[in-house]
Amino acid sequence: MADRSPLGLLDTDSLVNEEDRAIQQTVRKWVDDRVRPHIAEWYENGTAPVRDIALELGDIGALGMHLEGYGCAGTSTTAYGLACLEVEAGDSGIRSLMSVQGSLAMFAIHAHGSEEQKEQWLPQMAKGEKIGCFGLTEPDFGSNPAGMRTRAKLDGSDWVLDGSKMWITNGSIADVAVVWAQTDEGIRGFVVPTDTEGFSAPDIKQKMSMRASVTSELVLDGVRLPADAMLPNVKGLRGPLSCLTEARFGIIFGSIGAARDCLEATLRYVGEREIFDKPLGGFQLTQAKLADMTVELGKSMLLALHLGRLKDDGRITAEQVSFGKLNNIREALAIARECRTIMGAAGITLEWPMMRHANNLESVLTYEGTSEVHQLVLGKALTGQDAFR
Repeated sequence: MADRSPLGLLDTDSLVNEEDRAIQQTVRKWVDDRVRPHIAEWYENGTAPVRDIALELGDIGALGMHLEGYGCAGTSTTAYGLACLEVEAGDSGIRSLMSVQGSLAMFAIHAHGSEEQKEQWLPQMAKGEKIGCFGLTEPDFGSNPAGMRTRAKLDGSDWVLDGSKMWITNGSIADVAVVWAQTDEGIRGFVVPTDTEGFSAPDIKQKMSMRASVTSELVLDGVRLPADAMLPNVKGLRGPLSCLTEARFGIIFGSIGAARDCLEATLRYVGEREIFDKPLGGFQLTQAKLADMTVELGKSMLLALHLGRLKDDGRITAEQVSFGKLNNIREALAIARECRTIMGAAGITLEWPMMRHANNLESVLTYEGTSEVHQLVLGKALTGQDAFR
């Protein structure tokens, strides 16, 4: 075998066309140059130069890259997934910035917005000049978004929004928020410039996960918007759930990046670390762990590429996305934890990526649909019975 890398054993690169692979390599080089040298410091300090990062992601065409028009690159969705893989190999928090921008905020406007909303926001968001966030989750309503208490009421021709959202990536640095609220005609989405009076976004502090990412609360206190701030082309939960499905697709690939990074670092370590007068990688138990993790990583990659083809063909379903998210993030977290055990005490430091990835993946496991939610989605698909209540 010429390629001893975890994914090289299956030659998964051969399943990716030349254009998509070139995009992947461009993003990987950006991560190597701009994220890896600094991520330990950003994570330890709980800060990252998010606006600069957004501009750089815009420069390489990674923001909203799978959307068509309005300054977006219009790549395949498989290429977008591979870009997510490479960014999350750097850090899940940086991938969250990219995903929330492109697959939540931009996608919501692109799929459900008016032509005026698209022209106003998407070109600048694609460049990283404007940053977006996505307000759905509330302090008391995560897995059950239909219960949201945020309310939008008509006052003359204006909308007035009151309520709060929680755990919002990019919240305090965003220029625009896509906010979902209850109205007399059901749940509707609104495009909210964050400089609107009554809007505030205090940061959530003391996080043990996603520390290179901005996480905020959104507070809407009498936020007054013109009638044309509403997203006109969708009504009900179908709107926000379509955006979540889009973002979950990126997680299917992104989680592989975090797992691959852990496994590659562990392979370097076991080749150098000597115990009982030979390399740690020469012991049967170590090799058994490495083999099992490589098998799960390879299966996750094959699943991701299959779902990418389905999505590029316009045939993917929300249930299939749940299948991918449930499997790949669960296996990625297991790989990060196992790699940490092989590393011993060294694995808890920021010199190596395992503990950082594991901490981040704990959040990815539960955001945009917990594992239990995705299990019930699949259970309903298999039995026809809704077990959510």
